[in-house]
Amino acid sequence: MDKHRGFPGRLPGTDYQFVLRRANKNGATEITERVRYPDRRPPDKRADAGFMQALWEHFGEEPFVRGNLDAGRLSWLFGREVIPAEDPFDPADYEAMLRIDVAVAEVSFPEVFGK
Repeated sequence: MDKHRGFPGRLPGTDYQFVLRRANKNGATEITERVRYPDRRPPDKRADAGFMQALWEHFGEEPFVRGNLDAGRLSWLFGREVIPAEDPFDPADYEAMLRIDVAVAEVSFPEVFGK
């Protein structure tokens, strides 16, 4: 499992986790597309925006390996702002390649992109 050095471990001042410390001995947790309902709590929305900002600052438009990024946090963005960068894509692989869909991310998180 690749570790993303310099990537924030969590949203500052909260317990919203962004990365894992160690690989799961039973294999990687599968990334799934989660529905973000409009009535989500403000702290959850801030965590999504904070994670997107960290992804953007760390990787930009370049494809990146899933590595130690938290599957739960990725799942809130997966299928919209974060998409597979390879075909076939294995959602339960630490080596899976992802990328940011910038056009969708700019609409969803304009504050991250200065819009």
